[in-house]
Amino acid sequence: MFQDKVAIVTGASSGLGAVLAEELAKAGVQLALFARREEKLVETAQRCRSLGVRVVTVVGDVTVVDDCKRLVTTAVAEFGRVDYLMANAGISMWARFEDIEDVAVFRKLMETNYLGVVNGVYAVLPELKKVGGMIVAISSIQGKIGVPLHTGYVASKHAVLGFFEALRMELDGSGVDILTVLPHWLRGTDLRQSAFGKDGEALGKSSRSHSKESITLEDCSVAILKAMKKRKRELVIPWKLRALPWLNLINPKIVAWLVKGKVTEQDQ
Repeated sequence: MFQDKVAIVTGASSGLGAVLAEELAKAGVQLALFARREEKLVETAQRCRSLGVRVVTVVGDVTVVDDCKRLVTTAVAEFGRVDYLMANAGISMWARFEDIEDVAVFRKLMETNYLGVVNGVYAVLPELKKVGGMIVAISSIQGKIGVPLHTGYVASKHAVLGFFEALRMELDGSGVDILTVLPHWLRGTDLRQSAFGKDGEALGKSSRSHSKESITLEDCSVAILKAMKKRKRELVIPWKLRALPWLNLINPKIVAWLVKGKVTEQDQ
């Protein structure tokens, strides 16, 4: 199914984007990799090429519309088509709302996590419609459940899910499918280190460690490819979290208690 298909992967320089790119390469997917950090992006590209696929890299920022258009133009020029958009680029936060020193951090979160996705989709959608392609949006379970210390991040992920719910209806019959991926904490990323603190700067090395319940990047990537094969609409990882949104509708107090308890453990 994946052999010789073409995927754009944003945020491909590290973390889930890099591992996801490698898993796609193992499946025979040709890749257009996109990120801001050129050195790390080149390293990801080299690992993917060693797996036997063609790779093109584009350095840019998802918050810049022209960068996203250049990404798609480069991919089409190199491969002649685009089958998948892996909208992965994102940034987090870890701070109480009342402690935030400058609310501009909320604008930055929305620009990357929400508008960055919109920019990528806007640029690539005409190409996806030509081949009956697929948009794979790496969101978060926090797109459905509020989590303390993550107000801006949660809001941006809610926006992403709302955008795709509406876009699915518009694309009905077009041949383009949308898979939204809602993972739990991911282990092995620099998302926590680069998350915004109360001063609007990255938390850095002093950031908290992930819990034992977090998911490996490899397990997450493998699950995403399986869901892509089945053209699923939504993937929640791990599976046990699938009931959480429903429980939140029935008894939000229990969900709030559970979530606050887990965040407290992470905040030690």
